[in-house]
Amino acid sequence: MTLLAGAVVAAMVAFFVAPSYRQGEASLHGRAAQDFALTLNGKPMHLSDFRGHLVVLNFWASWCGPCVDEAPSLNSLQQRISALGGTIIGVDAGVNEDEASYEKFLTDYHISFPTYLDTSKQIAASYGTIMYPETYIINPDGTFDRKIIGPQDWTSPEMVSYIDSLIPKKQSSQETSLVP
Repeated sequence: MTLLAGAVVAAMVAFFVAPSYRQGEASLHGRAAQDFALTLNGKPMHLSDFRGHLVVLNFWASWCGPCVDEAPSLNSLQQRISALGGTIIGVDAGVNEDEASYEKFLTDYHISFPTYLDTSKQIAASYGTIMYPETYIINPDGTFDRKIIGPQDWTSPEMVSYIDSLIPKKQSSQETSLVP
């Protein structure tokens, strides 16, 4: 019995550290991403305004250690994909959060991608997010490709290859401004 339990635990650990798992689970693949309103750079917008572009929707919180760890690689990803017609949208889920801690996080970690503080605490909840960070990869057609739970190195060769595979080739030759 102990050997069986040990084998099950070993198999689970192997599964969770495999590169394919780090690229997320695809159970949402093909489903439409739920639209929501947000304000970016003082302008009211909706997630659906980004249709036609790859969106990396990242839920985070300023008090979340793994979110802090992930911030530099998200900044690098934004720098790389913004010229290709993609963007990261960072949503601070608003849980145990206030405007001052949100702003401090943005300043301290030099966040370069569009962000929104969800004071209603409803956006992440409507996506079923309870752990931070959690990221949804949304295809240009507005459907989910993957849901990724936990921090990632968005500059790793596996993630760069994965993200690049989702950016339409026609966009890669255009300079596209998604956020005012």
